[in-house]
Amino acid sequence: MGEIEGKSSRSAPEPVTPLLAPIQALQSLLSQFDDRGVLIGGVAASLLGTPRYTVDLDAVVLLNLEDIPELLAQAAKRGIEPRNPDPCGFARQSRVLLLRHVASGTNIDISLGILPFELEMVERSRVVEIGSIKLRLPTPEDLIIMKVVANRPKDLLDIQSVAAHHPDLDRERIRGWIKQFGEALDRPDLWQTISQLL
Repeated sequence: MGEIEGKSSRSAPEPVTPLLAPIQALQSLLSQFDDRGVLIGGVAASLLGTPRYTVDLDAVVLLNLEDIPELLAQAAKRGIEPRNPDPCGFARQSRVLLLRHVASGTNIDISLGILPFELEMVERSRVVEIGSIKLRLPTPEDLIIMKVVANRPKDLLDIQSVAAHHPDLDRERIRGWIKQFGEALDRPDLWQTISQLL
């Protein structure tokens, strides 16, 4: 997996600050599983691009369905509880765990990665130090690819922001994966649309 991107005493961006306790709990949880997980979503976009407010946390972790009970047990030790009555059953159907950091009330969605892209994203991930916290984040390219697949208005803004902060993006990697996802989603125009944002 990627090395520490850069030791820094920088503090978390203001929009992220209220989420520091649940972020730390989530990162601690992911670390229990050989760092096979990365933070994504609004927090990653804020740290790799322009800070923006977000009210929940998202992560991808590479785990088998059989590992879900252990993940839930480790989550409970960190004050993270399920948001639905049958988290294992829901995760088997959707490959998503819906959790909540109890003390802060912050919702946490953990996707159980299985796609080749998700495997690569975790393998290429990097550790970024924010104050005393070490967070595992996707590369800017891989975050952009995930945002393209989600394709909501806020995701498009995040793509522009991350691209603006990382002018040396590996555009060939982004293009290759977006074309694959475009074919899978029956969106052959996806790369042409997104390339204009980069």
